[in-house]
Amino acid sequence: MRLAVTYDVSDDSNRRRVYRTLERYGAWRQYSVFELDVSESERVELEDELEGHIEPADGDRVRLYRLCEACQEATTDLGTEPPDEQSNVI
Repeated sequence: MRLAVTYDVSDDSNRRRVYRTLERYGAWRQYSVFELDVSESERVELEDELEGHIEPADGDRVRLYRLCEACQEATTDLGTEPPDEQSNVI
């Protein structure tokens, strides 16, 4: 399944852990946004791991959006190509 994952994490070390976790599963598209192709079991593992890297009491959030095939085909990119480097990781 294809997922779009967004995150807003206040602590630098937690944000780094979230980024590195997501990087293992998919591609960084823009600041705080990843696209992943995962199985159902990988999604469960991912959610469990991400939950351990955030502090909801600090306002941290991670959102996972499942992208159906029709949604993927209707995706439009405007502007520059997605980044190849990890320029948003502190």
